[in-house]
Amino acid sequence: MNKLKHVFLTALIFVSATVVTQAQSQKKTKQNPIVTGVQDREYWVNLLYKISSPVILNLSNSTLKKNMPLEVPPGQKPDFFKKVTYLEAVGRTMAGVAPWLALPDDDTKEGQMRKTLRTALLKGIANAVDPANPDYLNFRTESQPIVDAAYMAQAFLRAPKALWEPLDAVTKARIAEEFKALRTRSGAYNNWLLFAGINEVFLLSIGEQADPVRIEFAKRKILEWYQGDGWYSDGPSFSMDYYNSYVIHPMLVDFFKVLADKKRVPIEMYDTAVKRMTRYSEFSERMISPEGTYPAMGRSVTYRTAVFQALGQVALMNKLPSQISPAQVRSGVTIVMHRMFDQCTNFDKDGWLVLGFCGSQPGIADVYTSTGSLYMATLGFLPLGLPADNAFWTAPAEDWTAKKAWSGQPFKKDYHVEY
Repeated sequence: MNKLKHVFLTALIFVSATVVTQAQSQKKTKQNPIVTGVQDREYWVNLLYKISSPVILNLSNSTLKKNMPLEVPPGQKPDFFKKVTYLEAVGRTMAGVAPWLALPDDDTKEGQMRKTLRTALLKGIANAVDPANPDYLNFRTESQPIVDAAYMAQAFLRAPKALWEPLDAVTKARIAEEFKALRTRSGAYNNWLLFAGINEVFLLSIGEQADPVRIEFAKRKILEWYQGDGWYSDGPSFSMDYYNSYVIHPMLVDFFKVLADKKRVPIEMYDTAVKRMTRYSEFSERMISPEGTYPAMGRSVTYRTAVFQALGQVALMNKLPSQISPAQVRSGVTIVMHRMFDQCTNFDKDGWLVLGFCGSQPGIADVYTSTGSLYMATLGFLPLGLPADNAFWTAPAEDWTAKKAWSGQPFKKDYHVEY
């Protein structure tokens, strides 16, 4: 009887302890704060400001060349990079922040941050094309400026009222001349054709004479390189990397938007480009693992969050596929940002980005990469161009596709799409 009583008491203690543990666990779970879209947006804003402000504020103060460090891949000499890295930093940063800076002013903390950067950037743009300024940027030599002028052009196309129209007449004329000077050089036989093309359609958009040959060549070759199911090859050969997001889809859509608006191509060409980018965005969303990582594959992985430019642009345009909600995109990309920028030391002591993917990993940098190149990361923040009351930011958090799949939830089957 004593033995039975002992067993009973032991079981009772175990059950009681289990109930207490479960209750404590439930209580702890209930105490965990629920992360809202408002908090997500605040995180995005603060992170984008942290990344972009060293470039923009220094350019505004004519101290970019003085203060921006120059880190290059092992074995590469810095002399060449000094000619191109600063325009890289400026053009790429501009393209990433443009949709956010295009939002109207308000009295919020975010609104004040936005106004500070926009005001500084307008001053900085004037400095960048003033030959007498210490931060006069190089558009005139080397081929690389074709690339980074294209990102600057994309910024003007994304936010004309915020970044182009407020500029004074002298600055506008200087920008046009710098873009025309790019015609003395050519680049690689791949996505670079699109860089040259968008530089010309930017000139077209501001009433300048554009080179029709560069526009036509870019249009024909990129369309010829479409492989199907939302993927373009980057030149004649297919490369499994993220250049469909870094460059091809977003820039091609913006390229065709100008041409369609100017009645230079049928609107159907623009619509097809948007459909293809939308399809590609499905792959981008599915690449976010349940833990908030994505594959570090292909060239230029040091561009970090630029991987999600195409997905972000589709969200910005309110063109997400019906089975992908804005909230699951926000939730998925947000956890990637936390994983990449909270757990990896991606900034130096002065707040500049360092060569690497997760922290300082200079050995993985491509031979064409330097400090300025890294500001492609800002391209992952395009949804900040959606106002704070948009469903992208107000809807409750939602699991993204991979998280649904690996937790036993229903998720959409994926099939090849013909466009």
